Amino acid sequence: MHIIAIVVSILLALALAGSGIQKLRRAPAIVTQLGGLGVTPPMLTVLGSLELLAAIGLIIGIWWIPLAIAAAIGTVIYFIGAIIAHVRKRDRGVAPAAVLLLLAIATLVLLILSV
Repeated sequence: MHIIAIVVSILLALALAGSGIQKLRRAPAIVTQLGGLGVTPPMLTVLGSLELLAAIGLIIGIWWIPLAIAAAIGTVIYFIGAIIAHVRKRDRGVAPAAVLLLLAIATLVLLILSV
């Protein structure tokens, strides 16, 4: 079970790192999409930083599982918030956040089972 938890953690970390970097670089597509949800440029910095920190936590958590579990819990909360933001604005771009939420939940469950 532990090997699967590591693989899924790495996949989630890569997705979070990519998303976080796009937010920090202010990729035009991200600025447009999230701007429609009311996300300001300073908020993009916070959101991108949170994603990168979670990715780092998941990677370091390969050797220290409590950190990976904490990062996975934070990621689940983050994407629940993202989905709420999309739903409130009746935005149809909720699918990426929903997929990442499912991946974060799977990661959390696998990490807990591997302890």
